[in-house]
This record gives sequence, C-alpha cells and structure tokens, in this order.
Amino acid sequence: MAVLESFRNVFKIAELRKRIFFTLVVLLVFRLGAHIVLPGINPEAVRDFRDKMAAEGGDLFNLIQIFSGFALGNLALFSLGIMPYITSSIIMQLMTKVSPALETISKEPGGQRKIQQYTRYLAIPVCIIQGFFAVQSLAAYQRDSGVPLLTGTGFGTYALLILGLAGGALFIMWLGEQITEHGLGNGASILIMAGIIARLPATIWELIREARQGAISGDSIVIILALYIAAIFAIVFITQAQRRIPLQHAKHIRGRRMMSGGRNYLPLRVNTSGVMPVIFASSLLILPQMLGMVPGLKVIADAFDRGWFFYTVFYISMIFFFSYFWTYLFFQPQEIANNLKEYGSFIPGIRPGENTAQYINTILSRITLCGAAFLCIIALVPDLVSAAFGGSLQRRLLSFMGGTGILIVVGVGLDVIQKMESHLLLHHYDGFTGTSGIRGRR
Repeated sequence: MAVLESFRNVFKIAELRKRIFFTLVVLLVFRLGAHIVLPGINPEAVRDFRDKMAAEGGDLFNLIQIFSGFALGNLALFSLGIMPYITSSIIMQLMTKVSPALETISKEPGGQRKIQQYTRYLAIPVCIIQGFFAVQSLAAYQRDSGVPLLTGTGFGTYALLILGLAGGALFIMWLGEQITEHGLGNGASILIMAGIIARLPATIWELIREARQGAISGDSIVIILALYIAAIFAIVFITQAQRRIPLQHAKHIRGRRMMSGGRNYLPLRVNTSGVMPVIFASSLLILPQMLGMVPGLKVIADAFDRGWFFYTVFYISMIFFFSYFWTYLFFQPQEIANNLKEYGSFIPGIRPGENTAQYINTILSRITLCGAAFLCIIALVPDLVSAAFGGSLQRRLLSFMGGTGILIVVGVGLDVIQKMESHLLLHHYDGFTGTSGIRGRR
C-alpha cells in the first residue's frame, strides 16, 4: 500500500507530473517514427526484408534493431536509432581526455555545454557515414535477393535515403536531449529502454508459440524464466551495492560555540558507471560488421561473429574499458581528496591529501573491477545459455530477457525511480521504500 500511495503522490507534484507527461509524449513520437517508412523504399517489400533479415541478418541486424527501437526492420526514418549519437559521444569523451585544449574547455564554466555542442556537430558526419553503409547494405540485399526493395537505383534515390536516415538519427538525438533536460532520466538510455520494452511482448509471445509447437522444451522455459528473475534481482542488488568509506569531520568554531566533528561515510558504488559500458561496447560491436560490408573485408565480420573468440574478448575488453573510463570520468580520487582536505574532513588512519587520493583510488579500482565483471556476466548470459542448449532461438529470446536488454531496462528503470523519489522527498512525501528512498545509480 505504501508503494501505491507513493505513485499517487507522484501525480500530486506539478513539476514531476509535467516531466512524466513530457517523457511519455516524446516516447510516443519516437515509437511513431519507428513505423514511418523511408522515402525511396517499396513498402510492399518491407515485410519480406524484415522476415529474411531476422532469420539471416546476424548480429549486425539484431544490434541495430535494439538501438533503433526495432525501426530497422520496418526500414523507418529512425532506422539508425541512437547509435550515431552514442558513437559521437564516445569519440568526444575520448578526445576530451586526449586533447589538453578540450579538457581545459570542459573544466571551464559552461564548458560541458560546449562539449555537448561539439558532440552534436560530430554526430552529423557520423550519421551520414552510417547512413551510407546502411544504404549500401540495402542495395546489396536487393541485388542478391531480387526483391524490389528500393524504388530506384540512381544517385537521387541513394541520396534521399541517406538524408532520410541521417535526419531521423539527428531528430532522435534531439528527442533524447529534450528528455534529459525536460523529462526524467538520461534521454539516450530512456529511448533505448523504450525500444526494448516495445519489443518484449512480441518476444514473450514468440516464446509461447515456440513452446506450443514443441521447438522449446519445458526445461528450457523454466531456465529462461529463472535466469530472467535472477538477472533482475542481481542487477538491482549490484546497482544498489556500495562500499562506504568512513569519514571524520574536524572540530570547528561556529560563532562562539565549538562544534564537535561528526562521522559520516563516503559511498562508492560497485557499479558507478551503470549501463553505459554495455551500451557503448554494444555500439562498437557494430563497427566490425559494417567493415565486413566492404569488399575484401568480410573476414573481419566473420572473426567478430557472435559467440566466437574475438567477439567475446572484444566485448569483455570494451565493457571493462568503459567501466573504468566512465567511472574515473565522473569520480576523480584526487579531486575528492582535495575537497575533503579543504573542508576539514579525513579518513581515519589515512593522511589527508595524496595518501587519501591513493586510498580512494585503490578501493575505487577494486570495486569497479567487480562491477565490470558483473556487467560482463549479465551481458554474456544469452551466449552461455545458447551454447549450453545448442540453439539460436534461445539466444535470440534471451538477448531481450536475460542479457543486455534486461540490464538496460532494469538499470534505466532504477535510475528513473530514483529521480522520482528525489522529487517526492523534496516535497516531504515518503519514497517508494520509505522516508529514505532507494539509492541512485551515481
């Protein structure tokens, strides 16, 4: 009853109610755009294309489907999804750390707005390049299958398709920024989650249909459901897990009174980076598949085929890299140590300054290792179960229910609930789990 009362209180707060309705309207626009067919595409051939690519498209098609909200199967305006924006964000974050000029700009007042503006500019050529590869893939499909997918094969048709794909991706980028600014949660993550949830009912129905036909045994269904429930509990547990470092505050004089120093904690999250490492790593897995479209480079795509050695090593390496990169991007031990020293706080038994920074860095690196390992296990669950049962169907279904999909849905969902709770507590309402609420992801 307390949870229901909290949900009722959500709509009593005007600002929170406005943010929720705004987010829902943007998601509605996002889902409508996933069903508007691109100009230059024969609508009658879309169904054949979707069915054939679902069966033979491989990992490139499945990954783009997830990040586009399954718009690629409809050959819609939003077929590229949020991928160009994610790619440009990765490039800009890396360049900010490599380039001293960009790092200086990012630390200036209003510098993050400039970096965000540069990211938007960079997204334009990324959209065009990815649109070009997508159109080349569609043209190759038409040549190989003989299906009249495109209304023409001239330069004008190709240019129109590329502009449509790029324009749709840039519009999605704008939608995500609007959600971040005026809605709830991170816009890019919300859009990816919405696409996955929109597909989940069809995935469950497919599981039921295959079970009725005898393609999946009862034992497999039980294992899939068990993994689904276990993954949810594990994600929630690790997302909320903290390593608390005790802090001692020095005595200080306020007016004519001597205030005794209190004790507090510095909470360090086991999974500080949230779901961003998995999103970034998954988006980078598309690059080898896109390079495989170039004549003579198909061996690259074959080497990074799902379940193969290079695919697994690359995926795990990127998750670990982005876990550490994202954590230290927003959580710098030296800066924290300087702030503690400035305000007269210290860790018992540790000298303020450099020793404190080293101590925090050691703990942060160890718990980030645990968080990254957990993300790898959850992300690779579909491949492990598919290898154990020997079927592509289980892997396709589990990719939405037990792996990357459920990791994104649960992680982003927790982030949204935490932001809603912050509004409730700010207006003196109880949170979903009491007066203290749940802990946020960062």
